[in-house]
Amino acid sequence: MVANKLLTLVLIRQCNRVLLGYKKKGFGVGRWNGFGGKVEQGETIQQAAARELHEECGVEAHSLEEIGLLKFEFVGDPQWLEVHVFTADTFKGEPTESEEMRPQWYNIHSIPFNDMWPDDKYWFPIFLKGAKFSGYFKFEGHNNILKTELKEVEKLHYNDYEHFKLNGIV
Repeated sequence: MVANKLLTLVLIRQCNRVLLGYKKKGFGVGRWNGFGGKVEQGETIQQAAARELHEECGVEAHSLEEIGLLKFEFVGDPQWLEVHVFTADTFKGEPTESEEMRPQWYNIHSIPFNDMWPDDKYWFPIFLKGAKFSGYFKFEGHNNILKTELKEVEKLHYNDYEHFKLNGIV
């Protein structure tokens, strides 16, 4: 297995709404998602999350809280995606469309799950209730989930993959 690709995902939430972005190009094109991307050399995961949020929708989060750790395996691709999920409820600036994303607020009762990654419908409810989570999803292509392991956690542990492996999940 090749080293994981380290990524971030930021979800801005205010009361009964969440800010999502419509992906206009690149990986995940045509889907609604949070804002994020690759961690660059020399940045922390949180710095990368803040940078990506600003680049993709023009806002600066006042404080990012890490709430999730998701690992993704795609059949035929030796590199896994390790996604660190953050949230914030306050920010500076007005959400603005970028070359990559078109931001839009959604009521938490009308989240467009049919136009999002298929795994989102599993972990989003945990996020919406304010809990932390850790998970693993194995995909065939970009639409078919072969295996899922998801749990609500008190604290994020970065060795959950080892837990999944020991329990025969991956």
